[in-house]
Amino acid sequence: MSDTALEMRFNKPTEKSRPAPQLEALTIGSLVGTWKNVNAATRDIVEVVLTNSGGALGVHAYGACSPTPCDWGQVPGQAYAASVAGGAAVAFTANYAFGFKNTILTGHLDGKHLIVDDFNVFEDGSGRSAYFTQGTFKKV
Repeated sequence: MSDTALEMRFNKPTEKSRPAPQLEALTIGSLVGTWKNVNAATRDIVEVVLTNSGGALGVHAYGACSPTPCDWGQVPGQAYAASVAGGAAVAFTANYAFGFKNTILTGHLDGKHLIVDDFNVFEDGSGRSAYFTQGTFKKV
């Protein structure tokens, strides 16, 4: 990282500090809800439930298991606005630590859909490769 970026405290012009009246609070209502994978035959994530608990984002994912989906549990999420000015959230990240693998979930709104990316790294010495999947979800 360059010393210049550290001195300026921004990496691009849109990150420059602005006077407080131009800033909006980050709101997560646009993300909150139950999102189902549009691919009913997926072998990956079948459902993501995003909740608002006092302004904090909760992420609860479910994997494709049979006869019922695997409950990944709820973890804290980080919501992101489209710019430093704030406003409605358009994306999120969440981290799952399963013991045998670590998973990073990212999601972003694309029209009426939520695109969820799933990054996985095995930590169990099994030799399995890190892998990535992506799914398209619709709010139900």
